[in-house]
Amino acid sequence: MHSTQYSPSEEILTKYADVLVHFALGKDEGIKRGEVVQVMVPDIAKPLARSLQKTLLKAGAHVLLRLLPTGLDRDYYNLASEEQLTFFPADYFKARVDLVDHNIAIIADPDPEELEGIDPKKIFLARNTQKKYRDWLMEKETNGKFTWTAALWGVEAKAKIVGLSYKEYWQQIIKACYLDQDNPILAWRKTKQLQLKIKTKLNQLSIEWITVKGEGVDLKIKLGANRRWAGGADRNIPSFELFTSPDWRGTEGYINFNQPLFRYGHVLDGVKMEFKNGLVTKATATKGQAILTEMLKTKGANKLGEFSLTDKRLSHLTHFMAETLYDENIGGPNGNTHMAIGMAYRDCYKGDRTKLKTKDWEKLGFNDSAEHTDIVSTSQRTVIATLTDGTQKVIYQNGQFVV
Repeated sequence: MHSTQYSPSEEILTKYADVLVHFALGKDEGIKRGEVVQVMVPDIAKPLARSLQKTLLKAGAHVLLRLLPTGLDRDYYNLASEEQLTFFPADYFKARVDLVDHNIAIIADPDPEELEGIDPKKIFLARNTQKKYRDWLMEKETNGKFTWTAALWGVEAKAKIVGLSYKEYWQQIIKACYLDQDNPILAWRKTKQLQLKIKTKLNQLSIEWITVKGEGVDLKIKLGANRRWAGGADRNIPSFELFTSPDWRGTEGYINFNQPLFRYGHVLDGVKMEFKNGLVTKATATKGQAILTEMLKTKGANKLGEFSLTDKRLSHLTHFMAETLYDENIGGPNGNTHMAIGMAYRDCYKGDRTKLKTKDWEKLGFNDSAEHTDIVSTSQRTVIATLTDGTQKVIYQNGQFVV
């Protein structure tokens, strides 16, 4: 339901669109005149779609704007047959991939439990069918010919879940994205420079393993050959995290996630995972067990794809938002750690990604999957790096990097 009591001003939405078009896309360079930009916006976020279209047209882009209807997914999954769930018009999707230079995706989830009670098998069957399309986009991105960004439109339902008014919820978005500043793009570039300093120090370390110990966590994660830490403020808006994609084969131990997860029209809470020889051997949830169990059945979903840390000094997020894009970037007293099961990020490879084939990625332990789900914990933890020469170094403590 859209609020009649508050809506972000046109000035705020113009700044939002500017950040997405002129900063987040094009690896901080923005778009070039004549490029094709696909814009995917849920219908309840139409005011932002209008601002994005204006900004893109002024920049000389060709705009492919799609307003996505909300509230129809439950009917779809209730009524669709297996043949309909697995329908994949390959020529259509391939033509889209070939045409598009950039993609802007706006997240707006007016009913977080819309698919509660739907057979999870149907949800993942439809999702898995789309993997080829995502693989094509990833290949184009790897070759430097495609960039993307994602951002959030605040909804009443999420504000209610986290105990904020709709206006207060939007104030978190505005503050996190620097939309309250005269020049948000300049503010993002400053944050990116701070992240780059930390990233550079991390990537100068020759890390073999990282050990994560603290409240509800005891994990050992193998980074593997030619890994680098990635992240920075020019993809997701906001993004305060630094992450890497480890060698999934070297994950051992357990982690309890103290933040709920809103995913696939369901709410998951109290998620706990145990790893042995790189595989999830046990996964429980106090809420959403059925969707978690089915999620892990997806090929490659029982392996680690990403390990991430957020430095509380960089984050401008101070409140849980019931949305992964924001919750994986929250600061607070302990910062946060989040891990993603499923697909690894190939930009965490130090070398020339364009020269690697599928078998090369497999040999390096980069996981491949249709799944990629981030789960967040804000509990206190210490992260220790074991370097290739056997020495150990604390790299994260008390919610911040200490490199």
